Amino acid sequence: MARYITVSSIGPTPSFPVIEKDNPDNLVNDMIDYWRRRMERVLPSRPDLIVLPEMCDTYLNTPAEIETSLRDAMGNRMWNVLREIAVRHHCYIVYPTVRFCEDKSWRNTAMIIDRHGNLAGQYHKNHLTIPEMQKGILCGTEAPLIECDFGTVGMVICFDLNFSELRLHYQKQRPDLLIFPSMYHGGLMQSYWAYFCQSHFVGCMAFENLPNEIYSPLGHLLATNTNYDANVTARINLDCEVVHWDYHQEKMFLLKEKYGDEVDIFDPGKLAAFLISSRSETVTAREMLREFEMETLHDYLHRSLEQQRNQAHCATIG
Repeated sequence: MARYITVSSIGPTPSFPVIEKDNPDNLVNDMIDYWRRRMERVLPSRPDLIVLPEMCDTYLNTPAEIETSLRDAMGNRMWNVLREIAVRHHCYIVYPTVRFCEDKSWRNTAMIIDRHGNLAGQYHKNHLTIPEMQKGILCGTEAPLIECDFGTVGMVICFDLNFSELRLHYQKQRPDLLIFPSMYHGGLMQSYWAYFCQSHFVGCMAFENLPNEIYSPLGHLLATNTNYDANVTARINLDCEVVHWDYHQEKMFLLKEKYGDEVDIFDPGKLAAFLISSRSETVTAREMLREFEMETLHDYLHRSLEQQRNQAHCATIG
């Protein structure tokens, strides 16, 4: 059954310089006011999910001695403001920050605040940069799927995007949505992760010259911000499945013939893979596939590998 959600990705992080004589409390107030104003731009669209960039409450390029005093001054103030907004506007908010955790360690963390202002789940960046580790921040060791009322969410933070271990983990977990708060864009890696994991993918960038983008499970760009607005908002349908062209040509025609405008079949071209999305109020995309004896791309590729492992299909050299 159709599972539409509206997603907003907001950036960039404030970039004006901080000097030693600046009052930390004033800087914290300015930071909170900045994000309030940025969020006011998307709230009229009634998003189900708002994503903020990596270390969103940190002034970029701040000297280390000032950064410590700013974190002390920030405390839970940003969290409290965001949870109030989440409750008032009945939405989820992704809050990426560097935080001091219960185990007395510093972590680069992305927390998801739910519609009731509670912590839905959190992810500690698994693959820190060398400078982060030299600052004493610890690497995360887990990548949990976070349950939301619209589906499951996996988190990827910045440098994480370079490492196949995390990508393979999410390929097995199959989250409905991958969220990528970051200070670097990643280029083709965003679309590759979306396709490889067969998940919708939301990128949220900290720097003004990097676009915020939303991808489909085919790695197809669905929405991006423009030169006029750094924010991007899109309505996406999470009830979808990816299938391969093989064995499915006639079945896709019959599927469309039966369900009409209750099903979308998107062909990006050149990929030999298609996205089938249910717009029905009673039938899910997975149920449609079962009805027409269609298999997902993931299952088809797995079946192909199983066939290859059969010695009868393998050539003998020599």
